[in-house]
Amino acid sequence: MTPPSGADTAASPATTEAVVDLRAIAHNVATIAATTEAAVMAVVKADGFGHGLVPIARTALDAGATWLGVTSAAEAMTLRAAGVDAPILTWLHRPDEDFRALIDAGVDISAASVEHVRGIAASASATRPATVHLKVDTGMSRNGAVPGEWPHLVDAAYDLERAGLLRVRGVWTHLATADEPERPETARQLAAFDDALKVASATGLAPALRHVANSAGALAVPESHFDLVRAGIATYGIEPVVGRAYGLRPAMTLRARAILVKRVPPGTGVSYGLDYTTTRPTTLVLVPLGYADGVPRNVAPAAEVWMRGRRHRIAGRVSMDQFVIDVGDTPATIGDEIILFGPGDRGEPTARDWAGWSDTNAHEILTRIGPRVPRRHIPASQRPPQPGPPRQRPPTKESPHV
Repeated sequence: MTPPSGADTAASPATTEAVVDLRAIAHNVATIAATTEAAVMAVVKADGFGHGLVPIARTALDAGATWLGVTSAAEAMTLRAAGVDAPILTWLHRPDEDFRALIDAGVDISAASVEHVRGIAASASATRPATVHLKVDTGMSRNGAVPGEWPHLVDAAYDLERAGLLRVRGVWTHLATADEPERPETARQLAAFDDALKVASATGLAPALRHVANSAGALAVPESHFDLVRAGIATYGIEPVVGRAYGLRPAMTLRARAILVKRVPPGTGVSYGLDYTTTRPTTLVLVPLGYADGVPRNVAPAAEVWMRGRRHRIAGRVSMDQFVIDVGDTPATIGDEIILFGPGDRGEPTARDWAGWSDTNAHEILTRIGPRVPRRHIPASQRPPQPGPPRQRPPTKESPHV
């Protein structure tokens, strides 16, 4: 469609966008680095937790991270194609994959079984050895070799290292309950990790990097730091430890602009199923975001958004591409900004609020924001805004880390 004569379409505000403040990313990485003498890995999997893989990686490295963590070959190779030459670890693979591109690109690969380490070596050569990190399962029962299989993995890796096909750079594990530091499981996992290190050493392996700590471990469990800490959700400004704050700043603000405003009488049903019915004359505002964009469908009627200086409840069910808010007698016009979540400085909801309303965690809220929503990045070099008044609302309960 041809725009009206004289219309400046380039100047029109975005209907939807996720604004990513790279200043917050830099602040968070620097905050984590200041808590430890270990090196910092910024975990940028899942498109940088939905924030943008390459911009987050570059910002984190500039702010003090020296490693990057991803889960797939595609993510690692995207970083290399963008010119990011920092050390990268990738950790979710089938043992029969072709690892040659990763090896050629100097990407470290995690191995959690004898089959994996042999599969990686099959893609390597004496002139092009692979670099691996061996993962041990210390009690999370997810990825990693269980204690009974660990000696076999270590022996196989040692034989392949002597053959010149690979180099064991790291040994690692993952903590299951570091976000609740008072629980005893973390100490048991650390003890199991020490045992695994002794097995590796007795075999003859001498890995340069031992790493255990996730975001919660990096901030709350100093004995888990070893040589490297892996900062995932904390990089993006979500406090990872229940009931504690470390000064992190949420980096993403999800916002939209009203595309329709209507005044309706009492008794008006709203959205599918007409579960919501107005109780008085009120104004309804249509927001062009829905569950196809990552807005949780199961939040209404608990969820709130921010418009014109206050919170407003969602009215009725979230649809695929849109939802409605009931703003009462608040003046509203087409083009009004609606913030679904942000840092919370002004009282707007946060990703943790949405996590509580959806019975999930902030990780899912951030990573589910889909590609239909454009990302706009505020450069880390831009002058930060003046701090606003402290947020008065109590934090919303969030499901634990998974």
